[in-house]
Amino acid sequence: MANKARFQASIKDAKNIVITTHTFPDADGLGAQIALTLCLRKLGKWCLAVNQKPLLDRYHYLDTESLIIGAKEFAKHAGKREIDLLIVTDANSLSRIGPEVEKAIGPVKSVLFVDHHPCPKEISAIHCIDVERAATSELVADLIESVGVTIDQSMALPLYTGILIDTSSFRYPTVTYKTHAIVAKLMATGITPALAYNMIYGTKKVGHVQLVGKILSETRTNKDGSIAWIYLKEKDLKDHKVDPEDTHAFINNLLILDGLKIACMFRELENNQIKLSLRSTDPSIDAGAMAQALGGGGHNHSAASILEGKADLVIKQVVEKLELMMKST
Repeated sequence: MANKARFQASIKDAKNIVITTHTFPDADGLGAQIALTLCLRKLGKWCLAVNQKPLLDRYHYLDTESLIIGAKEFAKHAGKREIDLLIVTDANSLSRIGPEVEKAIGPVKSVLFVDHHPCPKEISAIHCIDVERAATSELVADLIESVGVTIDQSMALPLYTGILIDTSSFRYPTVTYKTHAIVAKLMATGITPALAYNMIYGTKKVGHVQLVGKILSETRTNKDGSIAWIYLKEKDLKDHKVDPEDTHAFINNLLILDGLKIACMFRELENNQIKLSLRSTDPSIDAGAMAQALGGGGHNHSAASILEGKADLVIKQVVEKLELMMKST
């Protein structure tokens, strides 16, 4: 109830609102952003959805009213309008939204984080944050209903897709009866699981399947098999013509391994950086805490970090650190 009250209080007197999400947004951040923008416009608010970059083509079907604009377009739409409220979905730090967004919108009177990621209690006490939610989109569905707006199909599809992605198709331990109760309401608008699944995951080219096969054939483990990892090179993505956005689920193929406790995916980025994704299969092992120790963060079952250095050395060091951290649990 506290989150609903904070949301209602935050938007009550706000006339000009901007909604953003983290850089390199996923379907959960976008779904929450799109649905909230539609909701606030129905309430008569002036509301813009603004991100660091324009929406990727792969997500355009979620944004049927072309709500999301890039930071460079902000001035054209907002003019000299002063922003009363900035809402950040799927993140709880302004550092996550990107410098271009902060610069474009300038000073704001108030900020509200709407999120489900772990954060300091001082932040959650004054924002709409619920770590027990399976996805930010699940929380947003409740917030929309709390202000008397009926969720229609244009809101339901992005929200359902956000939940689908952030639960890895309802596989994560964060999924509860509340999640499915929200999903039932979203489906009542006419969307179907098959349609939502096919539209976000789509059909793949043969290069995608070949890349999955190549990467999985190179899977490595530590001595006792408690840690397994795969490594995606930029060259492999280009050779197989695979978009990096289509690789997020590759790591989930490791979760079936016998004796596995931590799955890792290392992906080569630009500027000598490596993205580390972590998945925990053991409730006693907190992947989020491990990622935080490595400079990132996330949930206890799913987390990530950005590391610098050559891949071979980064992988060796990360595996060694994960082993030490597991021994301490």
